[in-house]
Amino acid sequence: MGDPRLWQKSAAVIQFDTPELHTLIADMRDTMRAEQGVGLAAPQIGVPLRVVVFGVQSSPRYPDAASVPDTVLINPVLLPLSDECEVGWEGCLSVPGLRGEVSRFQQLRYQGFDVHGALIDRTVSGFHARVVQHECDHLDGVLYPMRMTDMRRFGFVHALFPGRQVESAGE
Repeated sequence: MGDPRLWQKSAAVIQFDTPELHTLIADMRDTMRAEQGVGLAAPQIGVPLRVVVFGVQSSPRYPDAASVPDTVLINPVLLPLSDECEVGWEGCLSVPGLRGEVSRFQQLRYQGFDVHGALIDRTVSGFHARVVQHECDHLDGVLYPMRMTDMRRFGFVHALFPGRQVESAGE
């Protein structure tokens, strides 16, 4: 947090299925897994492109969360399906050791492309919807604390949840 690259809007990917794009995605997945995250956006590793990766099947960090398919999403477009929002705890690899409560759309449709340029079109809800919104925010230079409305619900994990591991959406 504090790196000005995290506040910039990312550029669209123009060419798909290139060696450079495959390398970027492999780097993103490796970083996400090494940090035990559920998602990562290209700007988080210093690349200003509209690329996110996310997915989790089961994890001790997210015991109650539904699985989210392993996904590479390029040039995403999000469309909320209602005004219904849900408040939930989020964390982020770019804001380490902290958690905050963020309101997100409960249901949405997202579209974009995979690494080969094939269309992805999904309707999702709950944890899956939260993860997608969190990751795609990074592509527009938005970190989750910028979405918070009550800073009393923001702090270090050990202070907010003494003695226990907390589920957090996003990363």
